[in-house]
Amino acid sequence: METVKRNYNTKDVDMLVTIETIIDSAIANKEFLQSKRSTWVDPFFQDLKQQINQVGQDYLGQDNAKQLRLATQTVLEIMQPALKDLTEVKIQIEQDFKNTPSRRSEILNQLGYTNHFKQAQKKDQEALINLLYQFKTNLTAELKEEIADKGTNLETLETIKSYAETLKNADVSQEGFKSTRPELTAEAITALNEVYDKAISISKIASNFLKDNKAKKEQFSFNKVSKKLNLIKNTNQNP
Repeated sequence: METVKRNYNTKDVDMLVTIETIIDSAIANKEFLQSKRSTWVDPFFQDLKQQINQVGQDYLGQDNAKQLRLATQTVLEIMQPALKDLTEVKIQIEQDFKNTPSRRSEILNQLGYTNHFKQAQKKDQEALINLLYQFKTNLTAELKEEIADKGTNLETLETIKSYAETLKNADVSQEGFKSTRPELTAEAITALNEVYDKAISISKIASNFLKDNKAKKEQFSFNKVSKKLNLIKNTNQNP
């Protein structure tokens, strides 16, 4: 029996999240795209979006792709303000405790900065999740008072803790982006390949239509969308 191979190098659920994001971009730009290609008239994009969701439900469990996509959106929404507040607090700690370097290092390590801040600055979602959870867990009342007594705004410290609570309420855990899956049948892989191939065709054609608009063109690049969503951890790792 011939083995059916995947046409993509990401995890199955990550692929579905990426192509659904691309189709969402197509829907947002459909007036222009439909003016360039007659076969893309409604409900072409909507039908493909539904097919993607159905494949996810049929073969990857109860809407795992949708859950991951919503979790990803939650992280993206808080990333910019969270990084801004985290940076402000870090700089203040570094300056306020510069005369006691060992205590400064201990506080930064305790709050998660040492292990996760550099990667979080690079928009690594998993690093940001870990940083926020560690910050919330280890910012004791005593430590909060110690930092605030040096001049850092208490409200900013509480706001950073609230970002972690937002992640918790959205069911985004530290392990949230390490999705696993059961072994899939040839039928399942064929169905996954089908929606992937359809979306890739759209992305290539739409990218050409939008070649003079770099920002919009990138919304149709599988690799760029995947990296933005921080879903491709290792493109050489088989699903």
